[in-house]
Amino acid sequence: MQMKALWWKVVILGGVTLLLMFVLMRIGWLVDERQERQRAAEAGVAAAQAGPQVLLGPMVQRNCTEEWESVNGIGKDLTKTPERRDFVLSAVPTELKVEGALNQEQRERGLFKVNGYAGEVTLQARWASLGALTPVAEHKGKLSCEDPRVMFAVSDARGLRAVSVKRGTEPLQVRPGTRHDSYAHGFHASLPGQATEQPLTLSFAINLVGMTDFGIVPAASVTQVKLRSDWPHPSFGGRFLPMSKRIDERGFEAQWQVTELATTAPRDVLAGYSLPGVERDPDAARAYAPNPVPGREAKSGIVADTLAFSMIDPVNPYVMSDRAIKYGLLFIVLTFVSVGLLELLSGRRVHPVQYLLVGLAMTLFFLLLLSLSEHLSFALSYALAAGAAIGLLTFYGASMLGTALRGLGFGALVAVLYGALFVLLNLEKASLVVGASLLFAVLAAVMTLTRRIDWYALNGRTAERPEEEAIGSW
Repeated sequence: MQMKALWWKVVILGGVTLLLMFVLMRIGWLVDERQERQRAAEAGVAAAQAGPQVLLGPMVQRNCTEEWESVNGIGKDLTKTPERRDFVLSAVPTELKVEGALNQEQRERGLFKVNGYAGEVTLQARWASLGALTPVAEHKGKLSCEDPRVMFAVSDARGLRAVSVKRGTEPLQVRPGTRHDSYAHGFHASLPGQATEQPLTLSFAINLVGMTDFGIVPAASVTQVKLRSDWPHPSFGGRFLPMSKRIDERGFEAQWQVTELATTAPRDVLAGYSLPGVERDPDAARAYAPNPVPGREAKSGIVADTLAFSMIDPVNPYVMSDRAIKYGLLFIVLTFVSVGLLELLSGRRVHPVQYLLVGLAMTLFFLLLLSLSEHLSFALSYALAAGAAIGLLTFYGASMLGTALRGLGFGALVAVLYGALFVLLNLEKASLVVGASLLFAVLAAVMTLTRRIDWYALNGRTAERPEEEAIGSW
């Protein structure tokens, strides 16, 4: 009868565990719902201010027109029809140097925080020659061209707070828009009197604001970029990682260098490819170069090469809560093992309802953690939620196990589990080895504490001759 009761208890505890798994799933769904609202808050801030920024340029352009007459027929049937060809010539820099300091400028939408940045980016661009802006006639006619202009494109022009452009020491008048079909958002400046046979050097100072992500298209023969920020948790993306970087609690500093040998960005920009993440009207997009690369139309092409970083938040409360819940079932099972072990060693029976209440206290810890972390730092929220759960389980454990000393021992075990969970959540690279070591230590502790228990005695037998006693009992 004792063995039968034990098996029934195991079955009931299995049902209790399934019930607690359902509770954990519900809390996990709540975390997912809060994450969706976080993304909606980010979209709302991007719609009201400025979204992620990708910078492209500068690029010098020149609008040209060729006019001629086409002759048809002979004699009295001879007709002359005026014809016209409008085209744009473009030239990317030979050298481009970019420096920027983009410090965090956090925005809030209700309870939700959105990472943003603001600062100044300076650029020095040099064209060794503007020969690409010299028009070539395709017909016997008249060629005419406007003054060259420099254009600079951004993914979200609402983030441009102030812009200045200089040719040497001469300030240029900045006008809104790029006058480029493929890159509508940005600015341009005319270059009056600029001869195509002369080199050109321009300097830019751009004060801008953006959200979460920042990128630069290396559209030059040689591109050098140096960025710094007070954000201490950057994630470097794009198609090129920094050549060198420094990351500490004060922020980061990173440097890139890319040549045209390693990137197709200059050709893609001349062909009018889209900026990544920027939607445009496909009917308005076209190959903008006079001789686009065959088979690579601007309607479907995207400038894939960028030098970029993202302002990730490693202690995002929803990400951390989601990670914690993934360990929830494991820690509930370990708690049940601890209770069962104390039950065996103390000889005091624990009812399945008491197991259920202990499991619910462990489960509600995750709900407390989620709710508190929306208002406080994650570490403080974890300490408060864990302290509440440990205090409640220590108080209840004293009554459940019969003495205050056993209750304190049970509370200490729970505290060790919560401490281990916090370590797991904060160790990204070593979480697997720490988790595996913890499980091994728990198993070793259980085996050590139960090594003298005669498990056959639970059914009225002995470990020396269990089969014979079992036959005799029949």
